[in-house]
Amino acid sequence: MEGEHGKKMKILCLHGFRTSGSFIKKQISKWDPSIFSQFHMEFPDGKFPAGGKSDIEGIFPPPYFEWFQFDKDFTKYTNLEECISYLTEYIIANGPFDGFLGFSQGATLSALLIGYQAQGKLLKEHPPIKFLVSISGSKFRDPSICDVAYKEPIKAKSVHFIGEKDWLKIPSEELASAFHKPLIIRHPQGHTVPRLDEVATGQLQNWVAEIISQPKVGVSICEDENKVEVDSTNHDKGVNGVEINKGNAETVEVA
Repeated sequence: MEGEHGKKMKILCLHGFRTSGSFIKKQISKWDPSIFSQFHMEFPDGKFPAGGKSDIEGIFPPPYFEWFQFDKDFTKYTNLEECISYLTEYIIANGPFDGFLGFSQGATLSALLIGYQAQGKLLKEHPPIKFLVSISGSKFRDPSICDVAYKEPIKAKSVHFIGEKDWLKIPSEELASAFHKPLIIRHPQGHTVPRLDEVATGQLQNWVAEIISQPKVGVSICEDENKVEVDSTNHDKGVNGVEINKGNAETVEVA
């Protein structure tokens, strides 16, 4: 159950805006611990101290960090290039990493790095990133970024957690559409790392098992062009809440 050279496969986990590596580690601790038990996971803090109030003040202790800042339209960014350089250096120095996991700003960044790598813009000497776990992620909106990072469907395996009440619901769906045959896990909550029911936990475990079964770091390219959606917010659909449709994504909804 280990990757190349007998070592555990590695996941780089990037936290959300004005939180911390320790906080996202706590966030995903609500999931079944067996899901990522076969991986070594790293939780670095953002490059920059939080430039304003954190939404988790009074909930989780400081310090808080951010990866970059942005305008209200999410089309102009401050410190983004410095952040990308920092993460690229971190990945090279501490990798190789098999995959990324991120929440919100961390998921958005993770997808950007994978897209950029696929287009040869960065991490050229690092093995291709194999997979992404995106929780409330979104696409960048600057055309100069989009035209490169999302130029073609990203072939890394991906799972996307999308909340019904999340203010980033539609942007999260747009990000999922940038990937080849994504697995989408929907939940009824808002902008958060959701608790997973039995159906969603099983789907995520199966998805992870497919990754573990691949012996080397690299991009997994699926041959099947079908889209499968698994809905667990409504367990009356199909068998064990599984609804299968034609298309290019696989969706699980969490009650």
